[in-house]
Amino acid sequence: MTDLTALSYTAEHEWVAADGDVVTVGITDFAADKLGDVVYVDIPAVGTDVTAAEVCGEIESTKSVGELYAPVSGTVVEVNDAVVDDPSLVNAEPFEGGWLLRIQVAGDATAGLLDRAAYEALTGGDA
Repeated sequence: MTDLTALSYTAEHEWVAADGDVVTVGITDFAADKLGDVVYVDIPAVGTDVTAAEVCGEIESTKSVGELYAPVSGTVVEVNDAVVDDPSLVNAEPFEGGWLLRIQVAGDATAGLLDRAAYEALTGGDA
């Protein structure tokens, strides 16, 4: 089980796990629950440059389409092909097998992101 207090979060419901200059990105269980059954993910290809707070993909569910925002600026170095092949992993394992992409960043990867307590306050304690 992932230590949720070790992650950083965005107000758009992405989580970030930093490992040196590479971060792993996914959506939170709160976001996955609000979306409903995820049926399709569109994530940027390896080599794509992304900019913090800008849309870099989308997640479609049986209820709606949600935008995926880049939590940091950098270059996509890996995508989770398992999620592309089986989008339901986003619902089943949002913090484990349902991760979406890895981004190589320059500088402090988590600057300006929320900690777990701030994210829980944002979601009214439902996170």
